[in-house]
Amino acid sequence: MKIVKQDKKEGLIRLTPENLEDLWHLERILASGDRVEAVSFRTFKATPDSPAEKKKINVTLSLEKIEFARHANRLRLSGKIVSGTPEEFVQTGSYHTIDAEPNFPISIFKDWKEHHLSRLKQAIAETKRPKVHVMVLDEREALLASLRGYGVNYEWELERSGSKRDEAKRQTEAHSQFYGELLARLQRLEGTNKIILAGPGFAPNNFAKYAKEKDAKLAGRFVIEHCTYADRTGVNELLKKGILSRVAADERVALEMEAMEQFKTAVSKGSEKVCYGLKNVRAAVEAGAAEKVMVLDEILRQRKDVEDIIETAEKMKTPVMIFSHESDGGHELAGLGGLAAFLRYAIKE
Repeated sequence: MKIVKQDKKEGLIRLTPENLEDLWHLERILASGDRVEAVSFRTFKATPDSPAEKKKINVTLSLEKIEFARHANRLRLSGKIVSGTPEEFVQTGSYHTIDAEPNFPISIFKDWKEHHLSRLKQAIAETKRPKVHVMVLDEREALLASLRGYGVNYEWELERSGSKRDEAKRQTEAHSQFYGELLARLQRLEGTNKIILAGPGFAPNNFAKYAKEKDAKLAGRFVIEHCTYADRTGVNELLKKGILSRVAADERVALEMEAMEQFKTAVSKGSEKVCYGLKNVRAAVEAGAAEKVMVLDEILRQRKDVEDIIETAEKMKTPVMIFSHESDGGHELAGLGGLAAFLRYAIKE
């Protein structure tokens, strides 16, 4: 994410998203009623009988709908046209959709809150941070995932050919092919720093040894860990253990899962130094008892009463952790009403 211009008086921030995560951050920041300005295209007919032409326009919309299309690699921003040029191609009051993509400059006019600006800062920091990939594998199958701002992205799965009944020579050939294909796929990864290899038994170490003989530089980025399964359950196991958090430093997905595990442990032990729900968290924040507040991005954007609580927390310098509604940690927080807090001390009702 690149910030090109900021004007507090106008409530303007002009920026350029650089990747899919940046678009996701913008989708979390933008809300109905915000204004966005960008270059777009609009279909125009000189006469009812003439063929339609696409004309380039500069348009400002009053947003009504924001849709993050992850697999299409774009952010769709829809609303009524407030203004635009050239005027002959722009009809004020009509509806239009801007398709924002990576490296697509956009101007945003809104009432910027502290948590909005914090998310922008986070997006800028994440742009500079190398990606972390996780490959869980056993001797027959493997799965690759990457940590993204919006959650875990499962990229591909690979299964070894052949069966246990094959003769030893064929099994050896199939095994070598399996490792060779895994290595080739990892070599094609771009912008990655660490690759966590995990799985049951000796599979991660065996593959690491194979890779070291073929590509020592790539193998030097491996971090060997253990998990019980070579599938999505294994990836979640690593998240819950906090392993990915240690490797990826402050990657949000790992931190969310780790925080929820700590919260659930405290609840299961009957601790009075945690609370959840609007009423309880509000009381804790206003009393200055909240040590850290966890909030789901979805309700923060949609509910004014929740936003008021978060603003109060920020004014009191209470750390706020905003969870993605698409992550596993976010799903668990949603089950608690989307709002929870760790407390400095127990508060009595």
